[in-house]
Amino acid sequence: MTCAARISIASGPACWELRDLTFRHRGTGHSAVDGVTLDIPIGRMTALLGPNGAGKSTLLQLMLGTLSPDSGTVSFEQRPLGAWSRKDLARAIGVVPQGETEPLFTVQEVVAMGRYPYLGSWQREGDRDKAAIAAAMARCSVTEFADRWLATLSGGERQRVRLARALAQEPTVLVLDEPTTSLDVRHEMATFELLRTLRDEGATIVLATHNLNLAARYADHLVLLHRGRVVSRGTPQSVLTAHQITQVYEWPVDVTSGTDGAPQVVPCSADAGVGR
Repeated sequence: MTCAARISIASGPACWELRDLTFRHRGTGHSAVDGVTLDIPIGRMTALLGPNGAGKSTLLQLMLGTLSPDSGTVSFEQRPLGAWSRKDLARAIGVVPQGETEPLFTVQEVVAMGRYPYLGSWQREGDRDKAAIAAAMARCSVTEFADRWLATLSGGERQRVRLARALAQEPTVLVLDEPTTSLDVRHEMATFELLRTLRDEGATIVLATHNLNLAARYADHLVLLHRGRVVSRGTPQSVLTAHQITQVYEWPVDVTSGTDGAPQVVPCSADAGVGR
């Protein structure tokens, strides 16, 4: 499997514009997001990186409007986020959350929920809806599970169903929080290949991930977070340096070059030292 040539980050209008964004969870002594100013480019894949507690998931929730910032502003497609109706946002943005608990539905019923933004109350699915559901299930390799209860699937299979539900919305933007959690190597790679294909088709992809090496191979734009702040942003080569990763993750690493030219992070033994 070969990787496509890297493409440069667009300098045109941003998909999201975050300005001096700050948020603190109730009962905590520090901000989960602390003064973040950031543009998310249109038509590119952006990966949010950082250790546990860096603020990745919180930042995604602020971008989606499921959390309101203590200060600062969020704009989506050059409009303040508050000016968007929930239905219009749901039509534009497909979301794959982390650690979701689903009620008792079949796989096909769950994927069909992605069509809700297009259907009124009690409205039956039309031909376009059925085609979108079938296509999304096929792209995520879950068609064979259509009539099974979601609860009977493995964690990785359920994650693929969530992705299919988001694709059934036919969104122009896809936001994913740890999309390859519980996936085996085959389906992890297939997910990133699919995300890059969607990007090549014009979608904007934003994901939070712990997999530095797959982010380096597939994303165009990396954002490295630490304690709620942006430490670095830019191309994989500029963000994934041994010094920055060692300092942020507090573990010594080396950075090598993969066969496709993308940087690859290799953890060292503990006695290599964090401060080198």
